[in-house]
Amino acid sequence: MSDATSEPRLLAIVEDDEAFARTLKRSFERRGYRVIAAANHEELTTLLKDNHPDFAVVDLKLGGASGLTCVQTLRALDEEMKIVVLTGFASIATAVEAIKLGASYYLAKPSNTDDIEAAFAREEGDPDAPVDGRQSSIKTVEWEHIHQTLVETDFNISEAARRLGMHRRTLARKLEKRQLR
Repeated sequence: MSDATSEPRLLAIVEDDEAFARTLKRSFERRGYRVIAAANHEELTTLLKDNHPDFAVVDLKLGGASGLTCVQTLRALDEEMKIVVLTGFASIATAVEAIKLGASYYLAKPSNTDDIEAAFAREEGDPDAPVDGRQSSIKTVEWEHIHQTLVETDFNISEAARRLGMHRRTLARKLEKRQLR
């Protein structure tokens, strides 16, 4: 990691929503970060040839691809890098996979720059986190099952629909309603 007093901290943002990426970039630059941005894994790989980020913010779903691949690539580059995964729909399955692949933290959207910086600063888990969460509704359980299947199929809609035993268009309609991000 670079020394914050000698040069700006380098942050990689991997986000396919151009407006959100631009907003995050400006916000972090105002806080003294130098920011590089990519919309997908291929762009990230190209940027990493000449850059070694200290921090990264990765969207879980990048178009039809999984941001978890980006997490894996970033972790392989630097085991000490602070990586935060953002998602529009947090599920237990993707949170577990993100952490197993090397993410430091997992945040549900909407998250702002303060939330992300706080996640970068966290070193350990919170043993006082409440464990008596709410009961899951049938819709939530269904959605988590769909999301887990999407992760397992690397967000391939046709294959996920086949594994779920539903028509591809039915799955596509369900995803449109939930706006998976």
